[in-house]
Amino acid sequence: MSLLALSVSHRTAPFDVIEKVTLAAADASEVSRHATELDHVRECLTLATCNRVDMYVDTNSVDETVTDIIGLLARSTGVPAAALESNVRIATEDKAIAHIFRVAAGLDSMVLGEVQILGQLRDALTRSQLDDTIGPELNAVVQKALKAGKRAHAETGIDRFAPSVVTAALDQAGESIADPDTRFLIAGAGTMSVLAVLTLVDRGVSPAQIVVSNRAFGRALDLAERHGITAVKWEALDRALLDCDVLISCTGAADVIFSAGRLAPVVAARASEPHELLVLDLALPRDVGAEVRDLDGVRVIDLETLRDLSADHEREAALVEVESIVEWDIAAHIASRRSALVAPTVTALHDKARDVVELEFSRVESRLAGLDPVVRQEVYVAMQRVARKLIHTPTVRLKEIAVANDVDAHIVSLSELFELGSETDRNLLSKTGDAS
Repeated sequence: MSLLALSVSHRTAPFDVIEKVTLAAADASEVSRHATELDHVRECLTLATCNRVDMYVDTNSVDETVTDIIGLLARSTGVPAAALESNVRIATEDKAIAHIFRVAAGLDSMVLGEVQILGQLRDALTRSQLDDTIGPELNAVVQKALKAGKRAHAETGIDRFAPSVVTAALDQAGESIADPDTRFLIAGAGTMSVLAVLTLVDRGVSPAQIVVSNRAFGRALDLAERHGITAVKWEALDRALLDCDVLISCTGAADVIFSAGRLAPVVAARASEPHELLVLDLALPRDVGAEVRDLDGVRVIDLETLRDLSADHEREAALVEVESIVEWDIAAHIASRRSALVAPTVTALHDKARDVVELEFSRVESRLAGLDPVVRQEVYVAMQRVARKLIHTPTVRLKEIAVANDVDAHIVSLSELFELGSETDRNLLSKTGDAS
């Protein structure tokens, strides 16, 4: 079986494609379930965030799986397969492992080093476990990647520079939101909205200055009660817009929520305000229409804006530390995985040697009847020692090769040289790949 990672993200595709590919949690689960129904797929995990859809797969046919997975995504999102093919990054085996580790550490994120992706990957893992679409191979890789990502954040200063997309957006807003009288309106009540509330409060914004609105009013009310902010019904959103200085939108809606036509009256009503209306669009698909940028008196910061951020020297230094930790853990996991791949073959080789000794000793044992029992046992032990010495070098070399190279061909060669061809041997070898 082979590990495969397919990724459509801000690094591989324009935002107009990413907007269409974005999957809700339920849709991500459905895609994974359909993937594991394919004959050549054993495990699948789908990670869907606001700016990426990644699918991690354990498969015995990479080419077939790539074609089928792209077809599944095309049917699920409505994006033509040809468009997906030209905007997908594909990695296999060691490169797939490296990709998963880097994603977990935020090194493939739009805001490099951000910590939110750790929770998103952990949620995707939990969902896959509950859906029974993940097994030992992917579970081990993702668990180790999460551990590496957590360690990278704990042992470096990266969190001071890139805690989340929300933080990056607020940093871009700068002094325009520093006034304690600034009023915030948050559209949406999902995970990103919760993070927005927590980030604002952590920065010293009074809960009394924060209003949340959501189509399902109960969720907005729950968020308001938990954090001491105000909730308004979705039907009253236009009125709430007139009373805000900063709009943070992250609804997860399929269509534009805030068009230029809807925001124009708000801008007109703010003519006497000292600051322009600040709009932070943290959703994909976008909540804010592209034409809003053309309105006088409005400043829009969205995910595309954040993608083009330049890093300062301190942040770059922290990222180098994160890179170092993650690369070390990637190498350690790959070495461990390769060693595990040869374990069944090593076991089969030792079993073969032991069986040969038993067979040969049984053939001569009757002729040794006159020997002292102690001497007879020494002969048996000597035969075992010779067998172990004969297989010692092949065993050591196979383990060394496993860490340094692609080991599959060597496993096959060893199995043929030592005739590891019994049903038991082949069952063991099947754990590493084809036995012939």
